[in-house]
Amino acid sequence: MPTTKRALRAAVFDAYGTLLDVHAAVARHAAKLGNKAAPLSALWRAKQIEASWILSATGAYEDFWSITDRALGHAMQAHGVEDAALRADLLSAYRTLGAYPDAAPVLEALRGRGLGTAILSNGTPEMLASAVDAGALGPLLDAVLSVHPLRRYKPDPRVYALATERFGCQPHEVAFVSSNAWDAYGAARFGFRVFWVNRAGGPVEYWLDELATVLPGLDALPPLLRA
Repeated sequence: MPTTKRALRAAVFDAYGTLLDVHAAVARHAAKLGNKAAPLSALWRAKQIEASWILSATGAYEDFWSITDRALGHAMQAHGVEDAALRADLLSAYRTLGAYPDAAPVLEALRGRGLGTAILSNGTPEMLASAVDAGALGPLLDAVLSVHPLRRYKPDPRVYALATERFGCQPHEVAFVSSNAWDAYGAARFGFRVFWVNRAGGPVEYWLDELATVLPGLDALPPLLRA
């Protein structure tokens, strides 16, 4: 497990899946989907992430809202759900995903320890503004950084550099927190001190037992960090 003793300047968080519950949109409309709700939500998320990887790998770009829409269409079609009104409702719900209960207390605790706090996300600025507002996280963040101006997605190292540029620091002065194993790996390769939030308690991926500190939830983070 990596050491956490060196001085830090900032704690930077992934948004979707880390601070924000990506399955909350489907959960709000689960009654209409029945037993298709969970697998549809999982496929929606998988295709959303897959699209971001393919676009970056090929040097192309389509904003995250557009690929979120496309991924939902694929998931609904794959599960035989034909309901235009429901699709619109699910997309609308995605704009205001609920924050995990531990998100705000952890951000507040880290700010109290003198650390800068930020989101670094694939989401568009508009998506992130809506989600941060819905989760009442705005007052607890110094910055909300989107890949959109860069037109590249994680785990492109240029994305992670947005955080060091914002805080005027070196990678080792940033604690990067993500529940997405592939994102945590990319951040570790960039040089951040990485904390992988393994909420589901799944098997370790991408050598993160060696490259990151593995946490069961966000609330385990504050005792490990100090400015």
